[in-house]
Amino acid sequence: MEVRPNDQLSFTVPNEQIIEWRRQMHAHPELSFKEVNTSQWVEDLLQGMGIETSRPTPTSVLGVLKGTGQGPAKNIGLRADMDALPVQEETGEEFSSTVDGVMHACGHDTHTAMQLGAAKVLSENTDLFGGTVTFVFQHAEELNPGGAQEMVRAGAMEGLDGIFALHVMNAPVGTVQVRPGPATSLAGGGWITIKGQGSHGSMPQNSIDPVLVAAQVVVGLNTIVSRSVDPSHFMVINPGMIQAGQAPNVIPDSATIGVSVRTRTAEDTGLAFRRIEELTNGICAAYGATVEYEWVDAYDIVYNDAALAAQALESAKKVAGDDNAWEGEISSGSEDFSAFANEVPGCFIILGGGDAEQGFPFQNHHPKFNVREDCLAIGTALEVQLILDLLGPDAAE
Repeated sequence: MEVRPNDQLSFTVPNEQIIEWRRQMHAHPELSFKEVNTSQWVEDLLQGMGIETSRPTPTSVLGVLKGTGQGPAKNIGLRADMDALPVQEETGEEFSSTVDGVMHACGHDTHTAMQLGAAKVLSENTDLFGGTVTFVFQHAEELNPGGAQEMVRAGAMEGLDGIFALHVMNAPVGTVQVRPGPATSLAGGGWITIKGQGSHGSMPQNSIDPVLVAAQVVVGLNTIVSRSVDPSHFMVINPGMIQAGQAPNVIPDSATIGVSVRTRTAEDTGLAFRRIEELTNGICAAYGATVEYEWVDAYDIVYNDAALAAQALESAKKVAGDDNAWEGEISSGSEDFSAFANEVPGCFIILGGGDAEQGFPFQNHHPKFNVREDCLAIGTALEVQLILDLLGPDAAE
């Protein structure tokens, strides 16, 4: 059964238009820091709505809309990320990616489409609110250290009194989760490059095989959480990539392991990297290999402002119903939205895009990840309702 926003809302969501935008963007994904066509498309649409735009960075867009009605003279931001992932799509949809090896596998196409929908509704109903709405279309969320930090340095958060972000996840359509306080995990990671000595594949005795060493390191990394971390603490160490060699009959000179780390405290992040290096150094020494590390700074935890989270939950219940909005759990994932929320009060909201029982079993970042498109109307309606509740005539100053 299709899920729809509450029919008692004071506005109408352009559902078919939002779906069309989502499919158009899904078919033409662009990677982090390369969102050239996407950002131009977004800017053109905003300008067509009469919304003033600017470019804090080459591939990000700000849209500023002033209300003409009664309400607090505040500036509230809505953020959507626009970048795609280096994933080969396997959904089989008619609107599947037309770019080989690039896919909107994390729902950023839906985030952008929903926020464009909110921009359209609000631009056509400026008499319903006062103050200012700033639409933040962010580049490069997927590539640590992330586009949000770059936008902060460019001044994109100046003048904002608060900012919200929606993220679709594998959860029942029509549900909304938002919690005060910590909402996500710390994220860090980087590259481990193991240097050995290459040789012909038939003469391994003349080599120091970095592939063999890397395999031992990967196995070892998976013991850190179970043997070095307090069981009551959260930590994930994921060696998600190994790159080595170009032919099966050649032992290469080096192998590189890509590692991501998720924790809930800076202390545990430090512990993770320390144990990774201790374990890797020991294994490399045992085989006569050497090792180099390239670590990337972590995404901070997103801390949801208590007042904004309470408002988001109240607005979500108006849109989705009392039984479909609740405080969720802390996510094991991470978000560079934390860079925005460290500058101004922020709130990160989880929107259900479909789960296994609804025929959508695949998690974000999977090549078959998809959403049930009736979630888009819920997300757009929630963004609009948030603005009306915060900037409308009945809002607190």
